[in-house]
Amino acid sequence: MIDCQISVDIAAPPERVWAVLLDVERWHEWTSSITSIELLDRAPLHTGSSARVSQPNLPAGIWQVTRLDPVRGLFHWAVKNTGVTVTGCHHVEPAGTLTRATLWLEFTGILAPFIARLLRPQNCRYVTMEAEGLKRRSEEFAPSSTTLSS
Repeated sequence: MIDCQISVDIAAPPERVWAVLLDVERWHEWTSSITSIELLDRAPLHTGSSARVSQPNLPAGIWQVTRLDPVRGLFHWAVKNTGVTVTGCHHVEPAGTLTRATLWLEFTGILAPFIARLLRPQNCRYVTMEAEGLKRRSEEFAPSSTTLSS
Protein backbone atom coordinates (compact mmCIF):
# COMPACT_ATOMS: atom_id res chain seq x y z
CA MET A 1 0.00 0.00 0.00
CA ILE A 2 1.66 3.22 -1.20
CA ASP A 3 1.01 6.33 0.84
CA CYS A 4 2.27 9.91 0.63
CA GLN A 5 4.07 10.03 -2.72
CA ILE A 6 5.65 13.27 -3.93
CA SER A 7 7.89 14.18 -6.86
CA VAL A 8 10.05 17.29 -7.11
CA ASP A 9 12.16 18.61 -10.00
CA ILE A 10 15.64 19.71 -8.97
CA ALA A 11 18.04 22.01 -10.84
CA ALA A 12 21.08 19.84 -10.13
CA PRO A 13 22.62 16.79 -11.80
CA PRO A 14 21.35 13.35 -10.71
CA GLU A 15 24.76 12.50 -9.24
CA ARG A 16 24.55 15.48 -6.89
CA VAL A 17 21.01 14.66 -5.77
CA TRP A 18 22.01 11.01 -5.23
CA ALA A 19 25.02 12.06 -3.13
CA VAL A 20 22.87 14.32 -0.92
CA LEU A 21 20.28 11.57 -0.54
CA LEU A 22 22.79 8.91 0.49
CA ASP A 23 24.49 11.13 3.06
CA VAL A 24 21.77 10.11 5.53
CA GLU A 25 23.60 11.26 8.66
CA ARG A 26 23.26 14.87 7.42
CA TRP A 27 19.53 14.79 6.63
CA HIS A 28 18.77 16.71 9.83
CA GLU A 29 20.61 19.67 8.26
CA TRP A 30 18.10 20.03 5.43
CA THR A 31 14.79 18.63 6.71
CA SER A 32 12.96 19.29 9.96
CA SER A 33 11.32 15.86 9.64
CA ILE A 34 14.54 14.27 10.90
CA THR A 35 16.09 14.93 14.30
CA SER A 36 19.05 12.62 13.72
CA ILE A 37 20.21 9.56 11.81
CA GLU A 38 23.04 7.43 13.14
CA LEU A 39 24.52 4.74 10.91
CA LEU A 40 24.95 1.52 12.87
CA ASP A 41 27.23 -0.01 10.21
CA ARG A 42 30.31 1.30 8.53
CA ALA A 43 29.84 3.72 5.67
CA PRO A 44 29.23 3.84 2.80
CA LEU A 45 25.55 3.03 2.86
CA HIS A 46 24.84 -0.41 1.37
CA THR A 47 22.05 -2.97 1.16
CA GLY A 48 21.73 -4.36 4.68
CA SER A 49 23.00 -1.18 6.39
CA SER A 50 21.08 -0.17 9.50
CA ALA A 51 20.53 3.27 10.96
CA ARG A 52 18.80 4.63 14.05
CA VAL A 53 16.39 7.31 12.81
CA SER A 54 14.90 9.86 15.19
CA GLN A 55 11.98 12.00 14.04
CA PRO A 56 9.77 14.50 15.85
CA ASN A 57 6.59 12.96 17.32
CA LEU A 58 7.65 9.39 16.43
CA PRO A 59 9.58 6.79 18.39
CA ALA A 60 13.16 6.25 17.18
CA GLY A 61 13.37 3.28 14.83
CA ILE A 62 16.03 1.07 13.32
CA TRP A 63 15.74 1.35 9.55
CA GLN A 64 17.49 -1.17 7.31
CA VAL A 65 18.44 -0.56 3.68
CA THR A 66 16.51 -3.08 1.59
CA ARG A 67 17.43 -1.81 -1.88
CA LEU A 68 20.26 0.38 -3.08
CA ASP A 69 20.64 0.61 -6.83
CA PRO A 70 22.75 3.60 -7.97
CA VAL A 71 22.29 2.70 -11.66
CA ARG A 72 18.50 2.97 -11.39
CA GLY A 73 18.65 5.68 -8.71
CA LEU A 74 16.68 3.64 -6.16
CA PHE A 75 17.14 3.72 -2.38
CA HIS A 76 14.67 1.92 -0.11
CA TRP A 77 14.85 1.29 3.62
CA ALA A 78 12.35 -0.18 6.03
CA VAL A 79 11.46 -0.20 9.70
CA LYS A 80 9.48 -3.07 11.21
CA ASN A 81 7.07 -2.72 14.09
CA THR A 82 4.44 -5.08 15.42
CA GLY A 83 1.97 -5.69 12.61
CA VAL A 84 3.41 -3.17 10.14
CA THR A 85 6.49 -2.54 8.04
CA VAL A 86 7.05 0.96 6.70
CA THR A 87 9.36 1.32 3.70
CA GLY A 88 10.75 4.72 2.75
CA CYS A 89 11.36 4.79 -1.00
CA HIS A 90 13.46 7.25 -2.99
CA HIS A 91 13.96 7.42 -6.75
CA VAL A 92 16.32 9.82 -8.52
CA GLU A 93 16.19 10.12 -12.32
CA PRO A 94 17.09 12.56 -15.08
CA ALA A 95 14.19 14.71 -16.27
CA GLY A 96 15.37 16.69 -19.27
CA THR A 97 17.82 19.28 -17.94
CA LEU A 98 16.62 18.68 -14.38
CA THR A 99 16.58 15.76 -11.96
CA ARG A 100 13.33 14.34 -10.64
CA ALA A 101 13.29 12.92 -7.12
CA THR A 102 10.26 10.88 -6.11
CA LEU A 103 9.74 9.94 -2.46
CA TRP A 104 7.01 7.73 -1.06
CA LEU A 105 6.09 5.48 1.83
CA GLU A 106 4.83 1.91 1.56
CA PHE A 107 2.96 0.21 4.40
CA THR A 108 2.64 -3.58 4.60
CA GLY A 109 1.40 -5.95 7.27
CA ILE A 110 -1.80 -6.70 9.12
CA LEU A 111 -1.98 -3.26 10.75
CA ALA A 112 -0.82 -1.34 7.65
CA PRO A 113 -4.22 0.16 6.69
CA PHE A 114 -4.89 1.35 10.25
CA ILE A 115 -1.39 2.77 10.88
CA ALA A 116 -1.19 4.41 7.44
CA ARG A 117 -4.54 6.12 7.97
CA LEU A 118 -3.66 7.18 11.53
CA LEU A 119 -0.31 8.70 10.61
CA ARG A 120 -1.12 9.92 7.09
CA PRO A 121 -1.25 13.68 7.80
CA GLN A 122 2.08 13.62 9.63
CA ASN A 123 3.72 11.23 7.17
CA CYS A 124 2.66 13.29 4.16
CA ARG A 125 3.95 16.44 5.83
CA TYR A 126 7.31 14.72 6.52
CA VAL A 127 7.66 13.32 2.98
CA THR A 128 6.94 16.81 1.59
CA MET A 129 9.51 18.36 3.94
CA GLU A 130 12.09 15.79 2.83
CA ALA A 131 11.45 16.35 -0.88
CA GLU A 132 11.62 20.14 -0.51
CA GLY A 133 14.74 19.90 1.66
CA LEU A 134 16.44 17.55 -0.80
CA LYS A 135 15.71 20.05 -3.58
CA ARG A 136 17.11 22.99 -1.59
CA ARG A 137 20.27 21.16 -0.47
CA SER A 138 20.98 19.72 -3.93
CA GLU A 139 20.49 23.07 -5.67
CA GLU A 140 22.50 24.91 -3.02
CA PHE A 141 25.65 23.01 -3.91
CA ALA A 142 25.01 22.48 -7.61
CA PRO A 143 27.21 24.32 -10.10
CA SER A 144 25.38 27.22 -11.66
CA SER A 145 24.12 26.62 -15.17
CA THR A 146 24.18 30.35 -15.86
CA THR A 147 27.10 31.69 -17.86
CA LEU A 148 28.00 35.26 -18.67
CA SER A 149 28.67 36.18 -22.26
CA SER A 150 30.35 39.30 -23.53
